[in-house]
Amino acid sequence: MAFPSKPLTQLLGSNGPVHALTYSSTPSTYILTGSADRSIRLYNPSRPAAAPTTNPLAPPTATQLIQTYTAHGYEVLDLCVSADNAAFASVGGDRAVFLWDVATAQTTRRFGGAQGHSARINAVCYGGAGESVLISGSFDASVRMWDVRSQSGKPIMVLGDARDSVSAVLAGEGHEVFSGSVDGRVRCYDVRAGRLEVDVIGAPVTSLKRTRDGKGVLVGSLDSCVRLMDRDGGGLLRAYKEEGFRNDEFRCRSAFGGNERWVVCGNEEAKGADGEVVVWDTLSGKVVERVRIKGKEGEAKKKIGRDGKEKEGRNVVSCVAWKENGRGDQWCCAGTDGIVTVFGRP
Repeated sequence: MAFPSKPLTQLLGSNGPVHALTYSSTPSTYILTGSADRSIRLYNPSRPAAAPTTNPLAPPTATQLIQTYTAHGYEVLDLCVSADNAAFASVGGDRAVFLWDVATAQTTRRFGGAQGHSARINAVCYGGAGESVLISGSFDASVRMWDVRSQSGKPIMVLGDARDSVSAVLAGEGHEVFSGSVDGRVRCYDVRAGRLEVDVIGAPVTSLKRTRDGKGVLVGSLDSCVRLMDRDGGGLLRAYKEEGFRNDEFRCRSAFGGNERWVVCGNEEAKGADGEVVVWDTLSGKVVERVRIKGKEGEAKKKIGRDGKEKEGRNVVSCVAWKENGRGDQWCCAGTDGIVTVFGRP
């Protein structure tokens, strides 16, 4: 089975880098993005793309854009969708977890305030029986759990073991909660038994993804290496790295694809306007594909960095999502140029 590397369409509309990217739950018809422009966008990638315009000054028309959700006052950093596709949660610089009704495009709850996080929230996911809990991880080095069904605004549990910013959270089997943080640790909590297990990665952790059988965790980190870790023993099952692959600056989210046949991750080493996604074979750890991501015109121009120095422009693919939670035949990616590119089979 060949890797689905044919570009199907590009989703436009974002006015800044895309930080969060996810498909809707099964059958994964829609794509949700969270952007630096403080907006969340819902797309249908199967709609026809906008017709080319003869006016070079005209802004691009986002015909595949279904809805824009606007309530955040700061950049959006992560998203998660409920199993019935009726609701989703978003987090970012607002220090609150926003719970949305998809149909009305309104927030139904906001978890935060005096009992909430004291800094930006980097990650969010559903957990608990019937998705009754939202789990959030923050720059304040804590993980907080929120009861969606309760009217109380207080977290039902606060996990404060991390020594630095929590960059990824994940709901495991039963009462397990995983967190990855900048202190280079992956922590697994059994919240019912009150037990904590810690795996030392060494480099800051940027992403976490479970295998379907729950026996492995895919860990992305800022040492240009993606690791498949054994859930029970904590050992390294496979390391995914390659000459010319670099991830030591951006939070690049890695993912499984093709029923866990492949591991995919964006590459910071890409130069110019075009980005790159590197694809490894999950079992062998060998690179099977390097997918070029067509970028926005002008993205390669030199820019002034935060330190005031001129830097070479580049398009870094920071987030990757696979249809039907890794089981579908379509995937998408996005990053610093704000364009979502959708791939599939010819």
